[in-house]
Amino acid sequence: MPDLEKLLERLIQHDVEFVLIGGYAAMMHGAPNATFDVDVCSPMHVANLEKIHAAFADLEPVHRERPDIPFKVSAGFRNCYLSTTLGKIDFIGNVSGVGDYSEAAAHSIEMDLPIGKLRVLDCESLIRAKLAAGREKDLLVVKQLRAILESGNPPEPQP
Repeated sequence: MPDLEKLLERLIQHDVEFVLIGGYAAMMHGAPNATFDVDVCSPMHVANLEKIHAAFADLEPVHRERPDIPFKVSAGFRNCYLSTTLGKIDFIGNVSGVGDYSEAAAHSIEMDLPIGKLRVLDCESLIRAKLAAGREKDLLVVKQLRAILESGNPPEPQP
């Protein structure tokens, strides 16, 4: 399981543009689920990729599909799936059902954590993304998130 706090702290410290999406975002909204990687939506331009590289350079980052290739900054990424010594982290340029980074950021909430400020995809947008993904595990999370919203008193997102 990835070290969520340390991975996010590095992104925050290096001023990486990102919005937390996926399983950890669902957990912050109160969904009781497990996940084995950190998913973020992030612009995939060179300046942001350089910040990502600086954040993880000492963590032996490699492309997950090609672990023989170390992570280097180059243009043309749509997504970037990394393995590091702190765990797996996926950088997604476009979230199905939501849109690109600017759309994800517009549909996110800001959380103030001890490690810094963090943007998390809002619950309704996370539901749209999970529906668009359509996998069985995502549809289960949709049920959980809908139940949280329908309770009439959803909890404040928790770190």
